[in-house]
Amino acid sequence: MTETYSKSRQRAEIAFGNVQTQFFAKNQAAEELESDAQSQQAKTLRLREARLAREQSDRVSATSALIAKRARAR
Repeated sequence: MTETYSKSRQRAEIAFGNVQTQFFAKNQAAEELESDAQSQQAKTLRLREARLAREQSDRVSATSALIAKRARAR
């Protein structure tokens, strides 16, 4: 069931399709940017937590070494 449209209707349909395509492309781009931002925030949080854990471990090690050194000095 193929319908035949007038030339002006065909041009209007093509123009509308082009506008729709641009609209959906912009939405997809915005979603990709949001996804990238969320990924970056998650990575930053993971790295911060790892750094803080490493620093805490280093402090505990340094404190233990200092206590052991003082105990040997007595």
